[in-house]
Amino acid sequence: MTNLRGKKGSWVPLHDKGEIIGAVLRTRTSVKPVYVSVGHRVSLETAIAYVLRCTTKYRLPETTRLADKLASS
Repeated sequence: MTNLRGKKGSWVPLHDKGEIIGAVLRTRTSVKPVYVSVGHRVSLETAIAYVLRCTTKYRLPETTRLADKLASS
């Protein structure tokens, strides 16, 4: 975990009622963060790594961008 100072890859845990339920993650330097949560049999660290690998030129992961584009057409 790193602090959320605006650099790509920095993140802080997202808490609810004392439980870590996800992360607030910077996918690009100096842009709004995205919220990442765990999935079935996927740890938070793995989910963060997947999201960072799927973000190329934009703030959102390519999988999310493509799904939104398909749903909007």
